[in-house]
Amino acid sequence: MATNENLPPNVIRQLAKELKNLDQSPPEGIRVIVNDDDFTSICADIDGPGGTPYENGVFRMKLVLSRDFPQSPPKGFFVTKIFHPNISSSGEICVNTLKKDWNPTHGLRHVLLVVRCLLIEPFPESALNEQAGKMLLENYADYARHARLYTSIHALKPKTKPKSGTISESTSVNVDQSSTTNLCEIAPSAPMALCATAATKVPGSNSLDQNAPTEPTVGPSTTLPKKEGPVATKAPADKKKMDARKKSLKRL
Repeated sequence: MATNENLPPNVIRQLAKELKNLDQSPPEGIRVIVNDDDFTSICADIDGPGGTPYENGVFRMKLVLSRDFPQSPPKGFFVTKIFHPNISSSGEICVNTLKKDWNPTHGLRHVLLVVRCLLIEPFPESALNEQAGKMLLENYADYARHARLYTSIHALKPKTKPKSGTISESTSVNVDQSSTTNLCEIAPSAPMALCATAATKVPGSNSLDQNAPTEPTVGPSTTLPKKEGPVATKAPADKKKMDARKKSLKRL
């Protein structure tokens, strides 16, 4: 099993510096997975670029460094299955940067960016996957459909599920601070009567007080002042005044 002992000390120091930089300032769409015990095998997760058949996918790749690195280029492999002209069925990557165009001054960041760019612009002329290369040249729609199928099966991003505690907390906050309309939106499957019942408990809602039943509520704290007595006595008094006026008119 390969370890850091297989690399010269100066190369280990340079790799440690590069990996630290990649971890603190990762390239767009690339996350490096660092194994401090073995710098000869470097893994990275690459996000499928938007507007390509690899969009919404996450592809893991691996760079294998030989003992004479950086004089010789690393070998690149895709661990995640992918349908691409320049990536073989076994995952081997064919790109000039890792072959004839290799330069010892190329750093890991440069290599990773080149591999991600390969997902944006394949080179079917130097295809390792002949089927993908031929399909890309003859019928791009079929190629894209096939590549999207591979992406959906092997590289689709997992949907993150929020924690139940977080849901309960956020829901309770929304219920406490929401109006009756928002409460119904939070629980659309609940009966409307349930939302209406909860709404009547909201303090200061005048519209609900106007629509409430007029029947008096039973209880010691809800006794209403009796106005029947004064009203009843006032009516006969007015009648007596009217009768007196009529008598006075008849006398005239």
